Amino acid sequence: MLGLAIAGAAAAGAASLGYQSMSPTGQWFGRAFCGLPGGGNDLALTFDDGPNDPYTLRLLDVLGKHDVRATFFLIGRYVKQRPDIAREIAQRGHVIGNHTFTHPRLIFLPAASIRHEILQCREAISDAVGEHSNLFRPPWGGRRPGVFGPGVFSIVRRLGLEPVMWNVTGYDWDAPSVEYIEQKVASKVRAPDVVPLRDGGKALRSRRGGGEVVLLHDGGHAAFGADRGKTVEAVDRLIVRFRSEGRGFATITQMMSAKIV
Repeated sequence: MLGLAIAGAAAAGAASLGYQSMSPTGQWFGRAFCGLPGGGNDLALTFDDGPNDPYTLRLLDVLGKHDVRATFFLIGRYVKQRPDIAREIAQRGHVIGNHTFTHPRLIFLPAASIRHEILQCREAISDAVGEHSNLFRPPWGGRRPGVFGPGVFSIVRRLGLEPVMWNVTGYDWDAPSVEYIEQKVASKVRAPDVVPLRDGGKALRSRRGGGEVVLLHDGGHAAFGADRGKTVEAVDRLIVRFRSEGRGFATITQMMSAKIV
């Protein structure tokens, strides 16, 4: 019986470790920003796997129409392929972060390869746009602890970068419809934080630095040119939807520094 109990505990522990290595809000393997729980009515729209033609440019038009700034985590090899799109992202006032050079599963790479992926991506972005943020998002959110060497986030921080995850997912990489993406995001965003007024009404509570981080995609890691038309339309709808609730939008940089606009 004791052996079975030990085996069961070991299996449960392994499952927990596996979950934490990919969980967007898990903090076991290193601290990462994934929104601020319990605070604020602001949303940070984040987009992975770009730049991508033509959908990144279409997305920029939608964001510009609504005067919303977002955060783009770019794949280095695509930046080298289309530095003009990366420059357009920066010129329109959005934040650019590092998403590695080839989008590998970092949990399986040696430390030297992880550093190489990050540094190659940093170089590609710097060549395209110059100075940019120190934000980093691991592909698939994958990371590992520092058991037989430095953990992923330990390497990231030694390179001067800050890990960023998310707490709301749009599941847009293979979404069947625009409505599917919209509903996935809307169903995961917490209800607006309100404060009662003396006249019996309610008003949104303003909390600096609060909010949620939404994961979406303007590109695809497997190949350049992934169709993200549904995401572009869903973002247009989501901005209108959340603005009607009185919510604001922020970049990750603004949210982390509590400068919500």
